[in-house]
Amino acid sequence: MSKRKSVAHPAPLPAAALYRVCDPDQFDFATTADLPDEPDGPGPALGQERAVEAIRFAIGMRHRGFNLFALGEEGTGRRNLILGHLREAAAVRPPSDDWVYVENFAEAARPKALRLPAGRARVLERGMAHLVEELGHALPAAFEAEDYRARRQMVETEAKQQREAAFSAIQEDAEAHGILMVRTPGGLGLAPSKGDEVLPPDEFKQLPDEVQNRLRAEMERLQERLETAIKQVPRWDRDMRARLRELEHEAVGHAIAHLMDDLKGDWADLPEVLAYLDDVAADVALNAQDFLPESEDSERRDGRPRGPDGRFRRYRVNVLVCREGETGAPVVMETYPTQPNIIGRVEHIAQYGTLITDFNLIKAGCLHRANGGYLVMDALKLLMHPFAWEDLKRALRGREIRIESPGQAMGLISTLSLEPQPIPLDLKVVLVGDPMLYYLLSHNDPEFGELFKVSADFDWRMERSRDNTSLLARSVAILVRKEGLRPLDRGAVARIVEHASREVGDSTRLSTHMASLADLVREADYWAGEEGAAVVAAGHVERAVTASIRRLDRVRDNVQEEMLAGTVHIATKGEVVGQINGLAVLELGRFSFGRPTRVTARVRFGKGDVVDIEREVLLGGPLHGKGVMILSSFLAARYATELPLALSATLVFEQSYGGIEGDSASSTELYALLSALSDLPIRQSLAVTGSIDQFGRIQAIGGVNEKIEGFFDLCRARGLDGSHGVLIPADNVPHLMLRKDVVEAAAAGLFSIYPVETVDQGMALLTGHPAGERDDEGKFPPGSVNRRVAARLGAFMRRAEDLAVPRPINGMGRNGAGG
Repeated sequence: MSKRKSVAHPAPLPAAALYRVCDPDQFDFATTADLPDEPDGPGPALGQERAVEAIRFAIGMRHRGFNLFALGEEGTGRRNLILGHLREAAAVRPPSDDWVYVENFAEAARPKALRLPAGRARVLERGMAHLVEELGHALPAAFEAEDYRARRQMVETEAKQQREAAFSAIQEDAEAHGILMVRTPGGLGLAPSKGDEVLPPDEFKQLPDEVQNRLRAEMERLQERLETAIKQVPRWDRDMRARLRELEHEAVGHAIAHLMDDLKGDWADLPEVLAYLDDVAADVALNAQDFLPESEDSERRDGRPRGPDGRFRRYRVNVLVCREGETGAPVVMETYPTQPNIIGRVEHIAQYGTLITDFNLIKAGCLHRANGGYLVMDALKLLMHPFAWEDLKRALRGREIRIESPGQAMGLISTLSLEPQPIPLDLKVVLVGDPMLYYLLSHNDPEFGELFKVSADFDWRMERSRDNTSLLARSVAILVRKEGLRPLDRGAVARIVEHASREVGDSTRLSTHMASLADLVREADYWAGEEGAAVVAAGHVERAVTASIRRLDRVRDNVQEEMLAGTVHIATKGEVVGQINGLAVLELGRFSFGRPTRVTARVRFGKGDVVDIEREVLLGGPLHGKGVMILSSFLAARYATELPLALSATLVFEQSYGGIEGDSASSTELYALLSALSDLPIRQSLAVTGSIDQFGRIQAIGGVNEKIEGFFDLCRARGLDGSHGVLIPADNVPHLMLRKDVVEAAAAGLFSIYPVETVDQGMALLTGHPAGERDDEGKFPPGSVNRRVAARLGAFMRRAEDLAVPRPINGMGRNGAGG
């Protein structure tokens, strides 16, 4: 007689396995106020040791291209941790240089950039403003000086005398020959004279021919001499103006020499500034008239912006970046990374109906402000703004900041604009983004890997160890002190630790999502204030958790109301063949909840097809379809070895009107299918979750806590009687962090959680019949679930042979039934 085996019936989990309690006595403080203050620095890094190592490496690596991309979930404290380490590193570095733009007197469209020691940009700006002010007094005074006026008058008098002497000599020569030099509308002319008057033409004709010829010859000679003198007048004027300019330059030079010497004395250590001041002195000498009072109302159409002091804008200093009062290297967080905000921009103003600009309208970008230090930006925001990503890469590749509008770069603007001198770039860029964005950039942008060679991968969870719970307590204490909240007692901190485990759905882990934990502390502080408590207790934390769920669970309540009203059919008592309660999770933002769903199966004689109706109507995703194919493979492998399955089965999620994805219901569908084949009813007081493999093993799934609580809420609303429970994969037991009411019901024996390892264990629980294992002869025991399934499939196969139905191909090889 063959030896038969039976599958062990899994016992329900004890209440202690459903929720891992954090013992408040493990903390060595009464309240968080007893914890010591944290020293200045980045603060504790909750579970981010790997990311911290990458951050420190990127900061210390000074070579080109070792910029940092911090990837991880939003709320894990990426920015604060990064900024803390950057500020710590920046504090021990010297301040970065100042940068200014000044006029390029040789080519105004290409302003010059000057590098100045930290804090000295404003000194140069004030120095130039003072110089212009002093020139406004010194130059008019120099031009009003008696010496200058006398020398100017001498030059003008000498030039006048030179002209008068030349024309007087011609006039004397003419009079000596009986000819007068007269002024006419056309200029100077010559005519015969009669005393002091011009000889009338009639009388001239009455003169003897010899006299007429002589007078004509003299007038021709004198006319040539007069024309020669007239031609020399412009040259004499040019000589006079040159002498006046020389005199003016000499006067200006004497007037500004001491001013320029004083200013240059402050910048003797910077040759570039001295060269600029020499250019200023030369331009002042050329445009000294601008400083005179009579030129204030003059209009200069030179394309420069006008204003109260528009004539002197070219002597201003445009302070682009000033480090005055700063210590250490800059750390800049750019929250709006547009292209102009990154590389800078050239602004324009309206004048005479057109837009004009000059170097004073050059504005700095975050690259200028962070130059010599560190720049932090959100990667997604950066990529969303046109041209921002490309211009950032261009700046990092070329190691210079070149201010250029998108229109200029693309050749879309033909009007003249500025081309500021590029500024050398030396900084570390840190981009913060989610993992998917990092992987997309790595795959699709070849330059990304060359420019961002370091990645800091932030984990969303950490091990729930004693050290990490203490670290979490310290983080809470820092938040409380920073924001002036009420201190938390050790019980409240323990409840936060428990909530951190529930956040990640794992009793052995803690959430590193500091944003949500910080919000929990703030909300608990609010409820403590409502009760007038001086210290936040565990009850206040619990109330904060409950209130936050209450604000979000309207949809969950509506779903349950439909089930209680019978609109959605979910049975929680009795037994039904081919019907089982599956469990799904609905996610609404950061809130998720479990929802029972009815799964049914129908079987009949056919060609070996297992039809997933959800997949057929395109409501099932690829992972769901994969699960159905796995259960089909399991059926064929277990129940057929020589002949093909002559089965046609349909599976469906009843009253499901949306998409279904994931394989967590594959075991549920298999249970329903086995029930239909064995004709054994399934207990409707139980719900099931878990995926399967081709060997019938139950595998872990996600959202186990929400799924259990979703079915528990429905059963409790209808009345718990001790028969209700949920079958979960045994591998999910460490993930259990169930609500207090679920744990209490389990402790009272009103609700059970069964850890299942195999399909056979699950079928035994669901049907009350042993699943049965093959004996040495390869047969299942009589009355077992597997024996009934094998018999039903064998009947289908024999009928197929009787009807001479062609052997079907089920895609999983040739199979036959075993009984």
